[in-house]
Amino acid sequence: MALMITAECINCDVCEPECPNGAISLGEEYYVIDPLLCTECVGHHDQPQCVQVCPVECIPKDPDHRETEQQLYAKYLRLAERV
Repeated sequence: MALMITAECINCDVCEPECPNGAISLGEEYYVIDPLLCTECVGHHDQPQCVQVCPVECIPKDPDHRETEQQLYAKYLRLAERV
């Protein structure tokens, strides 16, 4: 399951540089996560780094993009091939 950033985001800029896949970018009002690039840090870290650094805890799992650990790892492998 990809992650998402909610409207509680305070645009503190700490999450974007932590994302190893470049899935986080500044949206119209607050930061957003591209579900096609988000692997919840599977393949990179034990826990999602954006969630670890978020001071307002506004990064839950995105219910519209459900993925298993295996699917997230497969996405990580596809993204790693692009590099």
